[in-house]
Amino acid sequence: MRQYIRLSLLALVLLFAGCEDKKSKEKATEPEVVEKTKDSTAEDKAKAQNEKLRKKPGSIVESQADLIPFLTEYGKKNPENRVRITTKYGDIELELFRDTPLHRANFILLVKQGYFENTMIHRNAIDFVVQGGNSDGYETPRKRMRIGNYLIPNEASAAHPHVRGAFSAAKYTEQNISDASSPFEWFIVVPERGAHHLDGEHTVFGRVTKGMDVVDRINKVDVDDNEWPIENIYLEKVELIK
Repeated sequence: MRQYIRLSLLALVLLFAGCEDKKSKEKATEPEVVEKTKDSTAEDKAKAQNEKLRKKPGSIVESQADLIPFLTEYGKKNPENRVRITTKYGDIELELFRDTPLHRANFILLVKQGYFENTMIHRNAIDFVVQGGNSDGYETPRKRMRIGNYLIPNEASAAHPHVRGAFSAAKYTEQNISDASSPFEWFIVVPERGAHHLDGEHTVFGRVTKGMDVVDRINKVDVDDNEWPIENIYLEKVELIK
């Protein structure tokens, strides 16, 4: 009996070993991207993973490494710097600064790609900022994937502080020690005193030339606990003007 039990246990061990070997072989045949060798440091692996996440083959901007040369060339071919944003409260006209070339080129790209269609004023911080470029619809994330996953290097300067009417780039707060900008979201400074605690940390890349009364009206609408307007305020049209 004891010999039978030993043989049974041995058979089970061999069976499990066989299953594990088969699984390992199946896994080895799967396509993999080898980013680093097994001797890579944790920092190298983290950098490789971040690069993998940023690469979006088929997107307009496929990787962070491509961004500066792409936007530099795009800016040369697309010199426009005046934009009109149409909302149900009226129009807001903007001048984009030429000395923030990456931010200007990126915004012009988004306008020409129709990114802002059906996005909203998604944050309304009373007596502080009106923020746009996002939505709660499923189309916006899809548009972002098509355009690319990247951050714009900070182009802030003392020449463009956060005064009333400043048109500035939002940013991600986590793991963003370089104060790089979100390519998709922006805000307009509302109060007369400005918002100078943001100087240097956010890039002001334009100004409102007409329609601050529209911004003021929007800044008075009711919001929920997350400062999202209770009534949807869509960007009905975002277009280039002369």
